[in-house]
Amino acid sequence: MRKILHVDMDAFYAAVEQRDEPRLRGRPVAVGGESDRGVVMTASYEARRFGVHSAMPTAVARRACPELIVVAPRFAAYHEASAAVHAVFRSFTDVIEPLALDEAFLDVSAPKRGPPSATLLARAIKAEILATTGLTASAGAANGKFVAKVASGMRKPDGLTVITPERVPAFVAGLPIEAFFGVGPRTAARLRALGIRTGADLLRIEPGRLHDTVGKLARSLILLASGIDERPVVPDRQRKSIGAERTFARDLEQREALEPELVAVCAAVGRRLGRANLAARTLTVKVKYRDFRVITRSSTPATPVVDTAEVQAWARALLFDTPRPPGALRLVGVSLSGLFPADRRVVQPALPFAGPDDAPVAGS
Repeated sequence: MRKILHVDMDAFYAAVEQRDEPRLRGRPVAVGGESDRGVVMTASYEARRFGVHSAMPTAVARRACPELIVVAPRFAAYHEASAAVHAVFRSFTDVIEPLALDEAFLDVSAPKRGPPSATLLARAIKAEILATTGLTASAGAANGKFVAKVASGMRKPDGLTVITPERVPAFVAGLPIEAFFGVGPRTAARLRALGIRTGADLLRIEPGRLHDTVGKLARSLILLASGIDERPVVPDRQRKSIGAERTFARDLEQREALEPELVAVCAAVGRRLGRANLAARTLTVKVKYRDFRVITRSSTPATPVVDTAEVQAWARALLFDTPRPPGALRLVGVSLSGLFPADRRVVQPALPFAGPDDAPVAGS
């Protein structure tokens, strides 16, 4: 029987700042852009009580929490803390799949040390992280990655939730549809329109109807709802790209209709980039027309992209400020590639926008 842990540090960047600066302890803290044009990367639990969250504009966060203390990120400190956390992971198992600086999957089915119990191993890992770094982590333990990840978020901060194999079917049956991998707001809305609100509902609907609604995602959802998740923990995962896309409820053509959709996609991409503490050399915008033609346009800025504001600026330039074939769009997507640690970014003088590389793609 597999024993999978998902370990997620609690408000990682903010927790490092509070650990290193006593005046911040117990105070509402946000890490991110200090100007009102900045964006929150993460917030302490004291700030979250006021509704402050990642990807929120700093100006909005300050209105929600007038006593908010905004500090600039210190990536070197976060990398140092992350390295110490991952050293603890490696002392228990070599089967580690990093998801970001502050979270990872661990396969502890055959641990290098410690008891043969996922519960006791999770407690030991959490205790060693606290002793080594002064930071708390939350963990979920299960026989699959999906359930372990959901479980890790249930009792934050400093929580531990264990879902034994016999409890998995009931646990998954009670999850809201939004908790399932691959289900974003639009997919959730389509599923709810079919009366699918929980994992149990996924197993009641006719599979063909589910496939007609969500396509290839249907098979994955049915397996997860059945408590089946055999995906392995993949060691030394290397992210090659980060992206998101949005299919519209109706085809759109005018800029005033397309821009809010693009902003939402950029926010999702920027949030993922920030959580992974990465910068990107190349940004690509993808559009799909109502006749299913797909065109992608890429640009490599002089200064690598590192936050949501930069993602939005370059995506807008690619979508709106350069020629593209006329016609209504059914989808827009944004992706980043050429990824590397954000603290290694070298800022070069800004160059004029030279236009994208056009790359039409046929048949998708």
